[in-house]
Amino acid sequence: MAGANVRVICPNLKCRAILSAPNSARGKYVRCRMCGMKVRIPGPKPKAAPVSVVVEDSAEA
Repeated sequence: MAGANVRVICPNLKCRAILSAPNSARGKYVRCRMCGMKVRIPGPKPKAAPVSVVVEDSAEA
């Protein structure tokens, strides 16, 4: 989804317009065309860290 757009809602309670911005705008500010408020486009979602499993040998002799 390299060319997908990011959709956010304007945080202005009197506006609440749905904004669409390109992926290249992630982490930046855009201006709402309806009310002029600056809206921050969320950054990319963090990738989940790989989970490592530790197995302990509990053999009793």
